[in-house]
Amino acid sequence: MRVATDIGGTFTDLVYVDESGKVGVAKSHTTPPNFEKGVIDVIEKSGIDQKAIKTFIHGTTVIINALTERKGVKTGLITTKGFRDVLEIARGNRPDLFNVRYQKPTPFVDRYLRKEVDERLDHKGKVISHLNKDQVKEVVDYFKKEGVEAIAVAYLHAYINSKHEEETVGLIKELWPEV
Repeated sequence: MRVATDIGGTFTDLVYVDESGKVGVAKSHTTPPNFEKGVIDVIEKSGIDQKAIKTFIHGTTVIINALTERKGVKTGLITTKGFRDVLEIARGNRPDLFNVRYQKPTPFVDRYLRKEVDERLDHKGKVISHLNKDQVKEVVDYFKKEGVEAIAVAYLHAYINSKHEEETVGLIKELWPEV
């Protein structure tokens, strides 16, 4: 049996296909902030044999909704030195290239809350510059003063080697576990 769930803003949906090709659906209420409860609820509500699940696919539109509606908490971003403005510049996303009236959307994180630290990996994940933990500490102190409620960490080439991101998150949790 294949099962897919989606956590939405109001409902958590489930669709399943069993071995005979029968398709079924179920719906339960989304349960913020414990979204996993809504997934468990919808699985139970569907009445499917949980032991028969061979494939489980999970998605959520909660994050997409929060982004498109611009809802959420005040967020700070820590990134690789020299890359503070890359997401705002958005060269990879020009939907209307020749429209001189096109206006880019407002960035999700204000520039004053996008901070850089020294660290660098090459495209193969090899460390070029080690993470400057003192700078991370300074940024966390700055975010505290600014009333930040969440911190995102996005370093260049972390998809191939997440070491610096993991070190940064560990340091943030040590310095400010509430964020």
